[in-house]
Amino acid sequence: MAPWAGVELSALNPLRVLWLALTAAFLLTLVLQLVPAGLVPGCALFQDLIRYGKTKREGPSRSAACRAFDVPKRYFSHFYIISVLWNGFLLWHLTQSLFLGVPFPYWLHGLLRILGAAQFQGSELALSAFLVLVFLWLHSLRRLFECFYVSVFSNAVIHVVQYCFGLVYYVLIGLTVLSQVPMDGRNGVVIHCNHRIPFGDWFEYVSSPNYLAELMIYISMAVTFGFHNLTWWLVVTYVFFSQALSALLSHKFYKSKFVSYPKHRKAFLPFLF
Repeated sequence: MAPWAGVELSALNPLRVLWLALTAAFLLTLVLQLVPAGLVPGCALFQDLIRYGKTKREGPSRSAACRAFDVPKRYFSHFYIISVLWNGFLLWHLTQSLFLGVPFPYWLHGLLRILGAAQFQGSELALSAFLVLVFLWLHSLRRLFECFYVSVFSNAVIHVVQYCFGLVYYVLIGLTVLSQVPMDGRNGVVIHCNHRIPFGDWFEYVSSPNYLAELMIYISMAVTFGFHNLTWWLVVTYVFFSQALSALLSHKFYKSKFVSYPKHRKAFLPFLF
């Protein structure tokens, strides 16, 4: 049996199917452009849909019917206006959800489930989605600035279908990022407040991987400053001892509360402490 034969069909959620279809479509288009001219029948509409700007102007001659669907290439700025507004809106709700426990709006929660949002728990995946959405929003803001103050647009044009696709793309890409946030637990309902023994990933090595991750964040900042920056290394030293103290106290708590607590698990540093 092929390695992929056991993959469940449920893994192909609507978003994955859509991105897979777009990938296949653009791959096919690329292959067709690599085929020597004359081997594949030409199609004016097809060429008009895949070209824009200078490639449209320097491409095959275009009929009046094709030119009727032209819109100015400077409308690219509309893509980034939509992205800044829409993805900023999504980022606001994700921030509210992650840090304040505010649930997504009902319509947004339902839309994400329809699209195939993650149906499992994992706070690290939620944080990754948050960072990606922040970067996407900043990228869109930068591109919008470039459209207004840097780019010089000629009389180049794009097809109205390309224009609509660009608008939809930046809405869809934000929803795709947000769909990576696990839906379980994002509805604001607290199941219980009892402590349990955590398992998996870093929990197999230390009792408080969050404290270890905090230390690693500050160490990465120290590397950014440079190894010679004594002041920041003093900050790192403080973080090390403060997080080690919190980790040790949590470790003692777990050991006192659970008789079956894993003996090999350390408090703060894997295999050491």
